[in-house]
Amino acid sequence: MNLKRYLPILQWAPQYHRGQVTSDLIAAVIVTVMLIPQSLAYALLAGLPAQVGLYASILPLVVYAVFGTSRTLSVGPVAVVSLMTAAALAPLAEVGTAEYIAGAILIAVMSGLMLTVMGLLKLGFMANFLSHPVISGFITASGIVIAASQLKHLFGVQSSGHNLLDIGASFLTSLPSTNVPTLFVGLGALLFLLWSRRFLKPLLKRLGLAERSADIFTKTAPILAVLLTTLLAWLLRLDEQGVRLVGAVPSGLPVFTMPSLEPSLWSQLAVSALLISVVGFVESVSVGQTLAAKRRQRIDPDQELIGLGTANLSSGLSGGMPVTGGFSRSVVNFDAGAETPAAGAYAAVGIALATLFLTPAIAWLPQATLAATIIVAVATLIDFPALGRTFRYSRTDFGAMLATIVLTLIHSVEAGIIAGVLLSIGLFLYRTSRPHSAVVGRVPGTEHFRNVLRHDVELCPKVTFLRVDESLYFANARFLEERVMDLITREPELTDLVLVCPAVNLVDASALESLETINDRLQDAGVRLHLSEVKGPVMDRLKGTEFLHHLGGEVYLSTFEAWRSLTGKTLLE
Repeated sequence: MNLKRYLPILQWAPQYHRGQVTSDLIAAVIVTVMLIPQSLAYALLAGLPAQVGLYASILPLVVYAVFGTSRTLSVGPVAVVSLMTAAALAPLAEVGTAEYIAGAILIAVMSGLMLTVMGLLKLGFMANFLSHPVISGFITASGIVIAASQLKHLFGVQSSGHNLLDIGASFLTSLPSTNVPTLFVGLGALLFLLWSRRFLKPLLKRLGLAERSADIFTKTAPILAVLLTTLLAWLLRLDEQGVRLVGAVPSGLPVFTMPSLEPSLWSQLAVSALLISVVGFVESVSVGQTLAAKRRQRIDPDQELIGLGTANLSSGLSGGMPVTGGFSRSVVNFDAGAETPAAGAYAAVGIALATLFLTPAIAWLPQATLAATIIVAVATLIDFPALGRTFRYSRTDFGAMLATIVLTLIHSVEAGIIAGVLLSIGLFLYRTSRPHSAVVGRVPGTEHFRNVLRHDVELCPKVTFLRVDESLYFANARFLEERVMDLITREPELTDLVLVCPAVNLVDASALESLETINDRLQDAGVRLHLSEVKGPVMDRLKGTEFLHHLGGEVYLSTFEAWRSLTGKTLLE
């Protein structure tokens, strides 16, 4: 067995040198500063104690450095996965109870097992069945739901719900009981974060800071909001004025945690764990591939499944929550100059130190500040212009995108992503079940053949060339039969039909039977069936069958060869 295939650390660790250590340490310091408030915020979003977010940001980063293939991906809690975790646990236990925390730990373990098994089975290709419009719609709707769910912390009121309608109704009902000091803290933090995102970088550049440094400082602005509001809460004793704080956070490193082995709980959480696994993997691979391409590197999707799977396993077994690769953290890690996954391991050391020494200060952190951090972070996920772009380009993709958004907003994140998966697969089957095909003719004086409806081409009344622009399989085999029979009924002089196959990469058993049926029917009608431009792998499969022996016509290397043979015309004619 090739250990480097399953332990990517063996690919880069032997060449790890002092220059890379320096770059990774600098990136780790910056990511740690950013990761602390995010870990706390996303634990809050999932309905979990603050320390669970910290625990999920220690061991998983170390494990991913061993098993992951991305040099710059930063693993940890993220907004969408945290929301999905909260939605999965809401029907099973009250927020904050031991059962609720145990459920989150179990989801992390189950997700880890599922991802690892999928990686060992090399099922990374499954992510391709989620279309980009569906993923974009789901993330946009999730961002809206996440932002709405944080309004209660921003206003200091009690509200509940896991879709936009329930959250909105509950929030409006409780709005009269708004806690004014909480609102000032929350809105102040929110306005500062929005201002820093838009104006802090230009200001720092005017003050003489390099663009890269200004960009990094801007992205770590949430830590300044955390420091200021924590200090304010401590000095003014805001807890006595009704401002909800994070509260006491146990200090110390995470310990081994055994997940629940109750079969009923496993069965209740299985679907949610699978959906969280798929969404987390798609988000992580998208980020990893984008960053890898900028440095002309590559990631292995199958090994990424193992990397994320083992990271989730380690998170659950150390008392953490489900994790995946985060976009904002990974971009900061990349921009800060991280060169290897060791940067993540160094960041884990920073988080571990925070859990040992900073928890007394974290206890004074207002929840409204974390809510503001979440709202600003998820604002980048909401992409309304994508609706217009998709509508103008493809009505069917827009329909799938809109359905995903609506179901996520009015029902639940689970319903939204399930609908998205089913619609993605359904659209794929619909499109490939009706493959594009075209009758083609020769462009005069050339060996090229083009669609008769688009170009002025030469035709022969006795020979028709039908180009098939899709692989042939069970879903479209019958469609091809109908297309061919329609042609011969409309062309009474036809004696030869050539299937032009440059785009046919596969002919499965169902399609083979359809080809045999087409051949038989054409022979009964006095028409010979020919093939041209059949790809090598497809021809190899066909040679192992009886089809070619019964074929009424010939197999031609090129369409022009078939034209010349069947029409008797040369290139100059």
